[in-house]
Amino acid sequence: MQYTTLGTTNIRISRICMGCMGFGNAATGQHSWTLNEDDSRAIIRRALEAGINFYDTAIAYQNGSSEQYVGRALRDMARRDEVVVATKFLPRTPAQIEAGVSGAQHIAASLEQSLKNLGMDYVDLYIYHIWDYNTPIREVLQALNAAVKAGKVRAIGIANCFAWQLAKANALAEKEGWARFVSVQNHYSLIMREEEREMFGYCHEENIAMTPYSALAAGRLSRVPGEQTKRLQQDVYTKLKYDAAAQQDAVIIQRVAELAQKRGVAMTEIALAWLLEKVAAPVVGMTKESHVDAAIKATQLALSAEEMNYLEAAYTPHNLSGVMAQNTPAAKGQAKVWTKSGNHPKE
Repeated sequence: MQYTTLGTTNIRISRICMGCMGFGNAATGQHSWTLNEDDSRAIIRRALEAGINFYDTAIAYQNGSSEQYVGRALRDMARRDEVVVATKFLPRTPAQIEAGVSGAQHIAASLEQSLKNLGMDYVDLYIYHIWDYNTPIREVLQALNAAVKAGKVRAIGIANCFAWQLAKANALAEKEGWARFVSVQNHYSLIMREEEREMFGYCHEENIAMTPYSALAAGRLSRVPGEQTKRLQQDVYTKLKYDAAAQQDAVIIQRVAELAQKRGVAMTEIALAWLLEKVAAPVVGMTKESHVDAAIKATQLALSAEEMNYLEAAYTPHNLSGVMAQNTPAAKGQAKVWTKSGNHPKE
């Protein structure tokens, strides 16, 4: 396994981050395809054995049960200082705002609930899940800085944001002497490259770690078009993200398949090897032990400049989709597509 540091911190992370949205109680969460606890533990054990030390979850995933599964597995299988645990908090709900719950109160309560779910005293990376137009960024940053000063959070990150939002937040944090966002987790892959417009250059200039989600586009970059899986058939969220652009994406996916056949490797290895040339550590969802193995192999695969260009040449601009499409003032108060009621802590 290859390792790097998380942005400007001294936190050492594996170049592959295990995305844990696929772990959790399928009976109570928003997804019907997630793994139960025993199966989740087997995947995590395999990842630890392979050298993956970076694990990403969220309070929103499966009503908190993803955090619970991950926390119990890591407590049983690894020393706390040997793993890097990231989790995320949601914006306030309209009901919380109506009840007068402040942004600071909400963040503090969310963190306490996540720590309880994980069974841990601190998280290594606490991530602002999506820009909250109802809460001033000053209030968000003050609350996160307080969590860092209290020792409950080592570093803070942000997800599903625009470059101007990240720049605005970090400029304010720098001015006030508060903790700055050291990482960004946005939607980025071979078939969603809109991050290259502004975010890519800004993060490179400021040494902000890019840890993108949907690295394999919910499996679309790991199998030939038309091949179905349970998730592809049942996951409404990923259909919203990808179905509208399926035709324009097909040519890129076919090129991944062609190059994989030529190199004698899996499509997953090609798609992730491309992404590893661009970012610090992609977040890769893994629901089979073979998924862990393929991700590890990707870190050992070097693509030539010609191969990189071949994979990139057919890309055309995409509309934003999924959560990023909801990063707009017009979406104030709307439930995000990956949440259900009950994912917020009780203040």
